Amino acid sequence: MAIALNSDEVLTPPVASATVMVVRDSPAGLQVLLVRRHGNSGVLGGVHVFPGGKLDAADRLADAAALDRPADACLASLGEPGLDVHTALGLHVAALRETFEECGLLLGQAHGAAHVQPVREQTAAGIAFAEALRALGLPLATASVQPWSRWVTPRVPSVTNKRFDTRFFVAAAPEGQAVEHCVREATEAVWLSPRAGLERYWAGEIDLAPPQIMSLAQLSRLADVSQVLAAARSRPPVLIEPEPFDQDGQRVICYPGDPAHSIAERVWPGPTRLTHRNRRFEPEGGLGALLG
Repeated sequence: MAIALNSDEVLTPPVASATVMVVRDSPAGLQVLLVRRHGNSGVLGGVHVFPGGKLDAADRLADAAALDRPADACLASLGEPGLDVHTALGLHVAALRETFEECGLLLGQAHGAAHVQPVREQTAAGIAFAEALRALGLPLATASVQPWSRWVTPRVPSVTNKRFDTRFFVAAAPEGQAVEHCVREATEAVWLSPRAGLERYWAGEIDLAPPQIMSLAQLSRLADVSQVLAAARSRPPVLIEPEPFDQDGQRVICYPGDPAHSIAERVWPGPTRLTHRNRRFEPEGGLGALLG
């Protein structure tokens, strides 16, 4: 199934959201967790994505006493001028909550496997995720999710009819916890090396949206979890504001550093644009360009 292109302008502001690239080391090397959204989903149906979703009001109201570090540290880690501390905290909580809701993983929790079912029972009863953790004596492990990038959907989105302001985080998979995808939102959850994810996309076996394509391309240049986390800590999250245009009947999405983008400085190695051809988004130079 190919992703349908959108050409309509979206006038509403982008919705704050968070997504998490959960990574683990395996005998075959670095792997990242992808979930396949239900085909009837209103956003990226049938596409393999990283777990994530919208910032909820309750995420911003987490009790400071339950945090693993001061809320100001969450604000500093995002490096966004003008962002308020409650939203910064909320984005970290949303990252933790969405990973739990979509994959059943309690990030940053020692012996977390024993707490998965109790947290599920409390949240199913309508208790907010952060409050459920507090009731069980578990900290909100905000330091377990490291900011990686920030993607802001343009006014004319290419693969959805909604706009998002999404903070991408990276996190190490918690030991001893098994992935259980949410059957309401996804049809599968798979661990793939970044390279294998891109190869499967190129072979037509899975669908990926541009942010996942470009993020996997960056992860494919790293060898293990320690390198991923070190890379996240070594720099502020990069801001990605894609600039799409149509050329010769094809949709092109360019990124910072591309000759057609308003920002001349590159923010990553590899391709600076994707072109929609063959019913998918491709870089100049094909799969090899993505894999470096």
